[in-house]
Amino acid sequence: MNCTRVMILTLVAAVLLGTAGAVFAADDTQGFDIAARSDRTDLGFGDSDVELQMVLRNAAGQESTRALRIATLEKPDETVGDKSLVVFDTPRDIEGTALLSHAKILDPDDQWLYLPALKRVKRISSSNKSGPFVGSEFAFEDFTAIELNKFDYTYVGEVACGDLTCDVLERTPRYENSGYTKQVSWVDQTDYQIRKVEFYDRRGDLLKVLELKDYRNYKGIWRAHTLSMSNVQTNKQTDLIYGDYTFNTGLAENDFVKGRLSRLR
Repeated sequence: MNCTRVMILTLVAAVLLGTAGAVFAADDTQGFDIAARSDRTDLGFGDSDVELQMVLRNAAGQESTRALRIATLEKPDETVGDKSLVVFDTPRDIEGTALLSHAKILDPDDQWLYLPALKRVKRISSSNKSGPFVGSEFAFEDFTAIELNKFDYTYVGEVACGDLTCDVLERTPRYENSGYTKQVSWVDQTDYQIRKVEFYDRRGDLLKVLELKDYRNYKGIWRAHTLSMSNVQTNKQTDLIYGDYTFNTGLAENDFVKGRLSRLR
């Protein structure tokens, strides 16, 4: 998400742009408003904890699976970002590997990677955040680059997306050193959740497609339980399959500090 798919997407984009004057009319304010409505359906969860499986699939269809957990501390307001901690439990060769992220808005995100084999905490530089995270199709920046005010938005139009109708938004990163020139997202008009995102590389070519499925509502907080990231240039894919979320577990700021990485179990 090969050449055939890119051609189809190009044709779809041409049709959308060609009919914009008659039907859609690009509107930056409308694009931001739709993105903000989607983002704000997520507010108020406090903190969360979830276990999941990461399934890596190469171009030949061979699979490998990893077990991990993600803890998140909600941002206090929209001027800052969430804090998150990813810890791998299996397989043994990466057990204990951890990624700590402090999301920012326009400043570079703070990210640290703990490598237990080296007993070393490595800071991820802002110029390396577009690199793959532990060999997956998710980049380091994909773990923090969902904050509302990291992007400028343009409304493209509305399209059918399965049984739903989605608003299509083009969002351009405002932060430096992004690996993407733009992203195109599909936000459904029923629950206001992101259903698909296309990522375009620094040359402007389609690089990856993320599909978000199996949404569940936790007393007003929506979460997708299957995220599939497909690289259209390499034919590789990574699926994240989530278990049930737990919210308001009592996590605090001191659970998301660099000094705790080497003491994780």
